Amino acid sequence: MRSFAKIIMAVMLVAFSLTIGYWWGSKQVDQTANVPTATQERKILYYRNPMGLPDTSPVPKKDPMGMDYIPVYEGEEPPSDSPAIKISTEKIQKLGVRTEAAALRQLVRTVRAVATIQADEQKLYTLVTKFEGWIHRLYVNTTGQTVKKGQALMEVYSPELIAAQHEYLIAMKGLHLVSESDRDVQLEMQRLVESALQRLRNWDISEIELQRLQREGTARQYVTLRSKANGVVLEKPSVEGKRFAPGEVLYQIADLSSVWVLADVFEQDLAMIHPGQKATIRVDAYPAKVFNGEVAFIYPMITPETRTAIVRIELPNDQGLLKPAMYARVEFASFHTDDKVLTIPDSAVLDTGTRRLVLVDVGEGRFEPRTVKLGMHADGYVEVLGGLEAGEAVVVKANFLIDAESNLQAALSGFGHDSHPLAAEEKPHPEAAIVNEGMPSHRHQGEGSIEAIDFAHATVTLAHGPIASLKWPAMLMDFRLADPAWLRSLRPGQQVAFEITEEAAGEYVIIHIQPLGGNAAGSKQGGQ
Repeated sequence: MRSFAKIIMAVMLVAFSLTIGYWWGSKQVDQTANVPTATQERKILYYRNPMGLPDTSPVPKKDPMGMDYIPVYEGEEPPSDSPAIKISTEKIQKLGVRTEAAALRQLVRTVRAVATIQADEQKLYTLVTKFEGWIHRLYVNTTGQTVKKGQALMEVYSPELIAAQHEYLIAMKGLHLVSESDRDVQLEMQRLVESALQRLRNWDISEIELQRLQREGTARQYVTLRSKANGVVLEKPSVEGKRFAPGEVLYQIADLSSVWVLADVFEQDLAMIHPGQKATIRVDAYPAKVFNGEVAFIYPMITPETRTAIVRIELPNDQGLLKPAMYARVEFASFHTDDKVLTIPDSAVLDTGTRRLVLVDVGEGRFEPRTVKLGMHADGYVEVLGGLEAGEAVVVKANFLIDAESNLQAALSGFGHDSHPLAAEEKPHPEAAIVNEGMPSHRHQGEGSIEAIDFAHATVTLAHGPIASLKWPAMLMDFRLADPAWLRSLRPGQQVAFEITEEAAGEYVIIHIQPLGGNAAGSKQGGQ
């Protein structure tokens, strides 16, 4: 009986298991039947050419290169009555499409040129004689030696000088002899004395030597020639014992307290250069030092071989760091206008050769090709003269995916279906943190003096005091200004108060600066 009961229990368990299994399987089938497939959700309309060519197919196929045609799903096709390109959110993320709004800004174009340091032509001096003679002794006998005004350069022997000294002494004796004679006779002798002395002056004999002659009353066999200016000896063809003729150069001296920077500016950039314009100069000998100067003169000739014109910048050289023939690099900061103009990034422009297009983000994943009229280009931005309004967003990244060899209209039609993904750019535009007032920022205040100004990069070198909020000690640092136009009211040596904020990790930008005791040069975040 017990074995029969066990058999009955086993049969009942098997029947129960089969019943449960059948019920569970039926439920899964029902659930699967109720869930639509991805294919049912997204209907394929046609297949497009993978290279953007105006070629479609109702069935899958390959192009001559063996690449699969790309499916176009329902809802992704461009509207027939609109030129806008529709891109799904997924495709926008894969392509790394990035947009930026057209905005008003002051364009600052940087013109770069190579240059050489030259001596100031207005401070070049040569020692020449107007008489014949021989060099008896040299006091300055090396090239490059520094001399002072009035310093003795050499002693010379000249029969003409000896004769001229004797003529003066004879005239002086005659003047003493007629001291009790008629007034007319005295005046005549006085004219002879002055004439003899003037003859020595005409031969560029220094006043020191003439005073010695008047004081001692004796003619010297060797006369000392002296420097007429402070400077450095550039050329010294003189040697002891050498005979010289009238007009022969014995020394060439240059005053290097100020120098000229002669920059070769390309012909197409000359319209951006004008006298009085600020310039930043760097030399290889002092890579960490920046020199600031102004354009003094633009030469009226163009060099045919290089198509460049020479632009002259005058620089003080009190420390003597700048030497003739040094190589330099010059950057001219050119403001397009005093007013702000509508601009977009250079990367937003698609140039077909006959017109210039931008892709305007019109919302909901749609991008509209639009013809624009452009003006001046300056450091990554271009002026928009027509076709866009301020605030309209244009594509600045991923528009280059259009195949240059394709027909432009066909490429624009297939823009939203390109299968080549790009990594999205993570780093925002440098001005984004400054312009966007909604971003949180921390201000830090400080005071210091301006050591140098780099107009090309809109930076200033500040020797500032301690900044308590950052736990910084006093130090010398470079800061970029939020608005380059503020540089116009600043100058080296000026004492200023400033506010900075951290734009990127470890990078601080000046958002407010003003001379101590003066009006503010500008302010960005948090109002002005």
